[in-house]
Amino acid sequence: MNGSQRDDTPVLITEAAPSYEDQYAARKRKYLLMMSMRIPCLVLAGVFYQTWWLALAFVVISVPLPWMAVLMANDRPPRKAEEPNRYRAPSRTRQIESREHPVIDG
Repeated sequence: MNGSQRDDTPVLITEAAPSYEDQYAARKRKYLLMMSMRIPCLVLAGVFYQTWWLALAFVVISVPLPWMAVLMANDRPPRKAEEPNRYRAPSRTRQIESREHPVIDG
């Protein structure tokens, strides 16, 4: 690497996962979001009770939401698909010469 060219990309120094508290907070947010979607579905089903097929659609949508919320809240966070930028020491390998060398017998 030339002295004038610098790679400012951060180097990964650990493979540690996010802390348990961070994972728990993210899972809790997902759960609350999914469960809060159920209330408007049930309210809309009550509002559209005269249009039976629309009310039924909102009820059908709201039924699996608790199950899906629990599954998503108990799931671990996905692994990152990106390749981390790790430090690589400069290569100092020597190439083996392929030409013939003169041998002097004494």
